[in-house]
Amino acid sequence: MTSTLPPLVQAFSGAIGSATANTLTYPLDLVTTRLQLDPPEKARKSAGLRGAIRILRGIIRKYGFQDLYNGLGTDTGATLVSNFLYFYFYAFLRYLLTRRRLSLNPKPGRIASPHKPTLPEEILLGFIAGVASRAVSTPLNIVTLRLQVEKDNDSEEAEIKEGTSATGISGAFKKIYREDGLGGFWRGFKTTTLLSFTPAITLALFQVYRRILMRTSAITGADPTPRQAFLGAAVSNSIATAILYPLMLAKTRLQATSATSMTEVLNDAYTGKGRSRRPKTLLAEEMLSKTPGISGLYQGLEMQIVKGFLSQGVTFLVKGRVEQLIVALYSGWH
Repeated sequence: MTSTLPPLVQAFSGAIGSATANTLTYPLDLVTTRLQLDPPEKARKSAGLRGAIRILRGIIRKYGFQDLYNGLGTDTGATLVSNFLYFYFYAFLRYLLTRRRLSLNPKPGRIASPHKPTLPEEILLGFIAGVASRAVSTPLNIVTLRLQVEKDNDSEEAEIKEGTSATGISGAFKKIYREDGLGGFWRGFKTTTLLSFTPAITLALFQVYRRILMRTSAITGADPTPRQAFLGAAVSNSIATAILYPLMLAKTRLQATSATSMTEVLNDAYTGKGRSRRPKTLLAEEMLSKTPGISGLYQGLEMQIVKGFLSQGVTFLVKGRVEQLIVALYSGWH
């Protein structure tokens, strides 16, 4: 965690930071989703920054600038809920771990200091907090995904003209329920559970970064400067993303296509097959494409790293500022 403040304060500041970052980087999230769902042939021709620019220009030209923020409301809601619960659960679990360590090894006459978890403990605490928070926010994430792809500007355009695509938030909710029932709002949750390691690894690496700063700079003290917080969080998230990206790709495709398992999705990505959002349908374009191999598992990685780098950096920067403001206000009242 970025501080030793009470769990509720950390949860509030973390939620504000993540919502701010989400609003600033949302068009990048939209582009990443489209790149992850692109047919393999198109992905090979327009990967990375070129593909991102192609998608951005296509959306603006066909639907207007406002569509770069299609689904922002539900995504920000999911981000607020997920990150508030994540930071709260993490801080609370860390507090319980400290209490347990002190009860097992009491030292009379000494003031208790917060326990500093080891790297495996950091990852475990982050994973538990991540699973609990995502269980609540996953339905909103799935609705956001549907809103992001409902106007997909190539292969799905005909479907939109036929009127079969959900329109708006209520339409997305109704379509998900009609297709998969109540369980559709937690489609792909097993993969989402595994992805709870992403914030866990990010936070663990950030804690290592903080400890290195504390040992190498007497001026820094316990709290990184805003610039240090931005850089540390951004790099930590980039590393975690690179490690777990195939699972991110699998989650997006599971929630947006007719695939039924993570193994099926990863195999399709590796072999170059793609599935439409129509039940059990393989797209002819992907069936005829060349096998992308390992690179297919990392389709859209570049934009995911760029988006994560900026998003996590802004999250921790704003979180630190909010915590400083709360401490200053509290000190002023007392």
